[in-house]
Amino acid sequence: MKFGTVNPKISILAIAVFGIFTILLLVTYYFTRNWQILAWGIPTLVLLLIIPLGLNYMSQSQYADLTPVYEREARPVRIKLINPGMIGDAVRIEGVVERVYFQFLNRPQYLVADRSGEISVKMFTSPPEKIQKGDVVEVLGLVMKRYIMGGDPTINCVSIRKIDKVVERKKREEKKS
Repeated sequence: MKFGTVNPKISILAIAVFGIFTILLLVTYYFTRNWQILAWGIPTLVLLLIIPLGLNYMSQSQYADLTPVYEREARPVRIKLINPGMIGDAVRIEGVVERVYFQFLNRPQYLVADRSGEISVKMFTSPPEKIQKGDVVEVLGLVMKRYIMGGDPTINCVSIRKIDKVVERKKREEKKS
């Protein structure tokens, strides 16, 4: 389902909750034969799907609006150079995805590495395209602390997209010429 440029997704967890409550509703109705349970239960089941879908849509549309801002303001940086002094800075990194966590929850985290090091990249909504281990990606985001009071720097990702390094080099060479 696509709304404009945004393609909201429902997490597997929300679908599982919907399924469990559907079974509970049907079993309860079967044993009680009380139609009021269906009158309240069916709209509640619909909301169990609409609310996560709406939240994901709002998150993705907000991130889509922020992407052009980060494309202008983010400066390219090597992963090794990211340090606690850069917290709050918009950065652009390129690297290879080494691990993917929590993609099934629509809150993916990636471990992205370049030749200088690796860093955790957290995204608080699902990306427009599926990113897997081994993909070469460009990440736009904000440097933040891993934990509230401390920890290693991580990147709060606004945009992550697959890139083809050969094509990107040719574009840069054409711009220089």
